Amino acid sequence: MKSLKIIFKGVGISFLITMIFLLFFSGILAYTDISENTIAPVIIIITVISILFGSLISTIKIKKDGMLNGGLIGMIYLLILYTISSVLNWNFGLDLKSVVMIFSGILFGVIGGIIGVNRK
Repeated sequence: MKSLKIIFKGVGISFLITMIFLLFFSGILAYTDISENTIAPVIIIITVISILFGSLISTIKIKKDGMLNGGLIGMIYLLILYTISSVLNWNFGLDLKSVVMIFSGILFGVIGGIIGVNRK
């Protein structure tokens, strides 16, 4: 039960980091001539970095099963993200970018979990 609470804190930390990076990126987009073609790759990068840090911070506290707990943080984060997206966007659908984000999010969650558990 305690681990589950820490996992959801990790998801919350990941969303907080995502919001901070997206606000920063939106400011860059607003005041520069960066192409809109960069939006999708940057969002994937921001997402995986956020999941990495959220899972790393959480698994430091859990101290066990880093791969499992980090992967869960990535999956829960993406499940929430895609659930909200499907509710807000009637034309929502999964495409290659979505599959890349799901795979990358879980992978970086696992990596963050491994780093977090092995950190002293």
